[in-house]
Parts: sequence; structure tokens; C-alpha cells
Amino acid sequence: MSKTTRIDPAKLAETSKTLAEALPFMRQFSGQTFVVKFGGHAMGDDDLAMSFAEDIVMLRQVGIHPVVVHGGGPQIGEMLARLNIESAFIDGLRVTDRATVDIVEMVLSGSINKQIVASIHRAGGTAIGLSGKDGRLIEARQLRRTTRDPDSNIEKILDLGFVGEPLKVNTKALDVLKQSDIIPIIAPIGVGPRGETYNINADTAAGAIAGALGASKLLMLTDIAGVLDANKELLPTLSNAQAAKLMKEGVITGGMIPKVETCLEAVRGGTDAVHILDGRIKHVLLLEVFTEHGVGTMIRADD
Repeated sequence: MSKTTRIDPAKLAETSKTLAEALPFMRQFSGQTFVVKFGGHAMGDDDLAMSFAEDIVMLRQVGIHPVVVHGGGPQIGEMLARLNIESAFIDGLRVTDRATVDIVEMVLSGSINKQIVASIHRAGGTAIGLSGKDGRLIEARQLRRTTRDPDSNIEKILDLGFVGEPLKVNTKALDVLKQSDIIPIIAPIGVGPRGETYNINADTAAGAIAGALGASKLLMLTDIAGVLDANKELLPTLSNAQAAKLMKEGVITGGMIPKVETCLEAVRGGTDAVHILDGRIKHVLLLEVFTEHGVGTMIRADD
């Protein structure tokens, strides 16, 4: 004798309302390219990683073309510690010598990248792992930072080693994949003019790729709810000018500054909107993209 499933009318009503709310957004974004930066706590949590994979597959199935760029700082740190290689940081960037960059490439392009690919496959999608060296996807140069000595007031150039910044993004491989159902998963490794390997900040790489592809959205997963105002309340939307003002006033501080700067560069480069989201929320991508109010902060061009 089969069991009778008890139907909850309230739950059915809520589900139907959610689906109806999502439909206009599915129509609006079908055929568009979204670049998604995957990082933070979600990468180290199996449930959240699987939730992320399911969201990416869902985006593709409704006609959106997702391109995933991932980080991996904690995993790199763990591997370096295991190999007794000490790390130093300047302004949040890992000083990367020749030995370190080999480990960085191994972790990012190897284990992390393939784990994300495997998760996409388990969620029912098809993905391929790439690094910025494949097809010279991300041509890079050494990142230069300066510091000023407080006593002498002399400006000095800091040598970060093989830390790079994007010089050019060649989208040929991504353009080919766009014609298929294959989702590209990109490790933020760049290639220099002589074939040298550069470690690139994942936020920076995602912003450069979004600009080169003319992506309609750049979605950045973080470990915070989004951009907060002076009272620590979430700001659902920000214009380019408002975001710049908050940084100038010191409301946006610390590690959020480079993230927001990347967002502003992407918007100025032609991306319609950039979203800063809390990757610790299950299915945060679907909640942001397919609901009226979203759950994070959207930064858009000035009206």
C-alpha cells in the first residue's frame, strides 16, 4: 500500500509565488553572460559548494551563460604550510616567489579547479576547467605597488614577485564554449610575455573577464552580506558615485575597498551591474538573480 503524501497548501502557495516571481527574470536574462566569482567560506563547505554548483547549472538551463572564476587563498596557505614554505603578505597580496607560484598554480589549476568541475557534473551540468594560461586567456604583467617611507618620504617600489595583473583577456576559447552547454571554470593564473606564470587576485581576474566578455552581470561571492552603510545596515543598491563616496568617507574600509574598486571598474567598463553576495547563504545566486529585491548589494552605473 502506497503512502499518501500530505500536501501543505501554504507551502504550495509560497512555491508557486516564487516560481512566478522568477519567470520574468529568466526571460530577461536568457542569452546573457554572467561572470561569477566563487570564493570565501563557501569553497570550504561541501553543502555550500554543492548549492553553488546547482545554482550555476540552473543558470545555464534557463539560457544564461555563466563563467566561473574561483579563488583559493586558504587552500594555497594550507599547502604551503604543509610544505614548510612561509608566506608573506603586503596589502593583502601574497608575495609570490618562483617556488610559491608553482604551488599556487598546482592548487588553483589542479585540485580546486577540478573539484568545482566535478561538483557541476554532479549537479547535472557540463563544465571544463581552464586557467588563464590556456589559450593565453589572461595575458598578465607583474603587479607593481609602491610605499612611502614615513621618515624620509621617499617612495619605494615593492617587489611582490610573481603577482600579476591582467593586461589583456583573450576571449576566443570562451566564445567557442558559449556556443555549447559547457560551463568554463577559470583559475586566476595569468601568463606573461615570456611564458612566465603570474598569480592574479581572483576578484581582479573576474572583473577583467567580465569587462572583456561584455557580461551583463558580475556576481562576487564573499563572506559578508554585501556593502554596509555607516550603521552596519545592508545597502541593497548603490550607484557608481555613491560607492565612491562611501569609500572616500571611510564607510567602506579594509578588504572591501579592493572588492568595491573592482566592481566600479567593471561597471565603468560596460558591465550592467555588479552584485556582492554572501556566499554562506544556500542558493544565494538564485535568490539574487531571480527575486525582486535580491539578498546582496547591487552596484550599477550612475543614472
